[in-house]
Amino acid sequence: MDMRETRGTTVHEIDATGLPTPEAQDLILRELRTLTERAAPFAAVLLMPAPEERPAGAPATDRIRALKELRPGLTVHCRGLAFVAPADIPEERARALHSSDSLWGCPTTATQDAEAARTWVRSR
Repeated sequence: MDMRETRGTTVHEIDATGLPTPEAQDLILRELRTLTERAAPFAAVLLMPAPEERPAGAPATDRIRALKELRPGLTVHCRGLAFVAPADIPEERARALHSSDSLWGCPTTATQDAEAARTWVRSR
């Protein structure tokens, strides 16, 4: 995880590219948990892996449960999550990336351009 500070908010970059989807999701949830436990304002750029035909791993319900546990901390401390994802991600993943406050508890954006994601996060 890479870090920078902008206007009192630490900006993190979590690189999950090249990982199988379940491992990427687990990495992201672990890193977000660590960030929320620090109890300080942050924003993050999340570099997502290419989609797999049939990802294996923990059921979606486990990841949803973990996200629900994280949401209060994200609501309080997260200034924004910028997802960098390939254009060909499945529709359900695209909806999750764009669901912002309703799923993540903080503002989100999704793009295919890492520099655009970094710019958006620094503006938060």
